[in-house]
Amino acid sequence: MNVVIAGGGTAGHVFPALAVADALRDRHAAAITFLGSAAGPEARLVPDGGYPFIPLEVGSAQRRLSLGAVRAVRLTFAAARACRPVVDGADAVLGAGGYASAPAALAARRTRRPLVLLSPDSVPGAVTRIAARWSTAIATTFEATAGARVERTGNPIRAAIASVPERRAELAKEAVAAFDLDERRRTVLVLGGSQGALRLDELTREAAPILAGREDLQILLSTGPAHEAAFRDLARIEPLVVRVVASIERMELALALGDLAVARAGVGHIAELTACGVPSILVPYPHATEHHQDGNAREVERAGAAVVLPEASLTAEGLAARIMELMDDEGTRLGMSDAARAWSRPDAAARVADLVAGVARGEGR
Repeated sequence: MNVVIAGGGTAGHVFPALAVADALRDRHAAAITFLGSAAGPEARLVPDGGYPFIPLEVGSAQRRLSLGAVRAVRLTFAAARACRPVVDGADAVLGAGGYASAPAALAARRTRRPLVLLSPDSVPGAVTRIAARWSTAIATTFEATAGARVERTGNPIRAAIASVPERRAELAKEAVAAFDLDERRRTVLVLGGSQGALRLDELTREAAPILAGREDLQILLSTGPAHEAAFRDLARIEPLVVRVVASIERMELALALGDLAVARAGVGHIAELTACGVPSILVPYPHATEHHQDGNAREVERAGAAVVLPEASLTAEGLAARIMELMDDEGTRLGMSDAARAWSRPDAAARVADLVAGVARGEGR
């Protein structure tokens, strides 16, 4: 079975795609070829993951009419022509999301290859909305996007993260050493995504003095590489323990140790937090396309796994108060943890892989 996986542009698209590739290889002996942007993180991450990668010159289309938007469309059609021979030899194509998936989706239509779309957010992206017209199936994370030809598989996560519930004690001990934390304290994770979230960093700086007297708490703040230096001084707030890192390469360690997370509402974070049963305070990014993070966050809140705090009305005092309220109420946090695991799909990579393999075999067509 030959499968082409296309997509990328951000690590949030690449890691789920790699998780599905591993599942396709291990469960269905599939041969995988990746297509993606020559300038995206997939150009490094996919070869590092052990898969052949064919780079394409693509551009991100803009919502407004401009020369940049026209150029992006032109590049997409040129890339679709360039990758058509590869797509034509596939038994199925998986569009893993992002603008880098558009050329392969177009090529699948032209070559009549079955197309499966991975639509992770509660509001489908532009590529998904267009390519859904000729796709065979769509794999989603949220119930809000359910509909015809749609299967709620969940968003694929890395195997190391999926293993956290079984290895929590072992990984938490390793995390204490890795991040120089105190095993006797409870841990609040502040996660802004692979590039960080400056507003979350600033709110943490403002909330830390309010929490300073809490000798039972510690904060692990992931600022993003661009902001780490500006927030290193938080480590001097005592007796509260605050550790500041640019990024967390081994996220499974942080998730094993975390008692509560403050995070943006990107689907990657939500999939990982819920699979690991970490209660969360979600602060949706207010400028996300079509406010999809609001939709993501609200569904998890309805499931009982998270509290949503809109950024526009959020103050440091309000954030600190909610953190203390949840950290002082173990029963509520345990309930949120149970709800998170019930809502999650930790086996999403296998579910998507089985869906793609079924489509490749002609099932359901």
